[in-house]
Amino acid sequence: MNVVVLGELGTSEPRIPLMPGDAAKLVELGASLQVEAGIGARIGFADSAYTEAGATVSSDRQALLGEADLVLRLGKPSSEDVAAMKKGCIHVSYLDPFNETGLVKELQAAGISAISMEMIPRTTLAQKMDALSSQANLAGYVAVVLAAERMNRIFPMMMTPSGTIPPAKVFIIGAGVAGLQAIATAKRLGARVEAFDTRPVVAEQVESLGGRFVKVDLGETGQTKDGYARELTPEQLEKQRQTMAKHAAGADVVITTAQLFGRPAPRILTRAMVEAMKPGSIVIDMAVETGGNVEGSVPGEEVDINGVRVMGPRNLPGHAAADASLMYSSNLFNLVEHSWDAEAKALQLKVEDEIMDGCLVVHDGAIRNETIKTLIEGKGDE
Repeated sequence: MNVVVLGELGTSEPRIPLMPGDAAKLVELGASLQVEAGIGARIGFADSAYTEAGATVSSDRQALLGEADLVLRLGKPSSEDVAAMKKGCIHVSYLDPFNETGLVKELQAAGISAISMEMIPRTTLAQKMDALSSQANLAGYVAVVLAAERMNRIFPMMMTPSGTIPPAKVFIIGAGVAGLQAIATAKRLGARVEAFDTRPVVAEQVESLGGRFVKVDLGETGQTKDGYARELTPEQLEKQRQTMAKHAAGADVVITTAQLFGRPAPRILTRAMVEAMKPGSIVIDMAVETGGNVEGSVPGEEVDINGVRVMGPRNLPGHAAADASLMYSSNLFNLVEHSWDAEAKALQLKVEDEIMDGCLVVHDGAIRNETIKTLIEGKGDE
């Protein structure tokens, strides 16, 4: 099988899809591996690292795509990339299929089998392939480090001859993968940490990391089968906001992490709630790229709201590009290895496999995910 790995050259994306070590593992599986020239340069790997791993290197992107049986990459393909691939090619990357419905239709029309890394099931078996979780883990760490860098005071309590400096108060909204890592990181830096989540089931995890779980009686909430928080009713949201306002007002740092899979992020902090915070405090909106949890946050910018610094950083995992690349590369390799046929030396798309069934969005000229299919059909009627 001819496996081609493409970089996001010419973009601001600092992460890479495949590390030389995982490239060597693919070659050991029996893949004929080709990588795009310059693929590892952004995190310090020369092309020679890939040739030493057994891959060939080419700068002819269109030729690489045209020869590929399997394409591995980080970002979603352009229309030109889709047109360059042959029918039956398997394409693996982030696809954002709920928002990029036009791309999904292009892949369908071209006869490409498309695997979306966002759609890897959140199960124990698929854990080592779960790119959303691996990248969210790093994003939670980076969010705290950015807040610490921008804040005008320190995180830990400090005893000095001049007196005692109290610890910073950090309030984290959302205790999923990113939120839990943010809690752990803020605690390690010495902050006093509080956290809230609509799912009471995560309280024990928050407390095990040294955080205090903020309880709000919202009635029935729970989580989806994939571990995501369920969307709240307007009444529940209002009750949540009242509690959020109280705890945010006393915090030096507020980090919001709440996202709804396939839908815009819920609005959690209103402008009035931000304005009620202490001047000099920091708000990090980790969901800014999917609609934002914070009213007034702007993707890629820091906004001053009544003396509060509201940050909307893009691509948080990219701030730790080397480790983010290491984790994504491992996710990709584990996905390929899971479905690799050693005898045929090729990736076999077994649609009955629970992992493949979840992440294979387009196959054999059909859109397989019913939710995405319904969404596309609805847009077609508009």
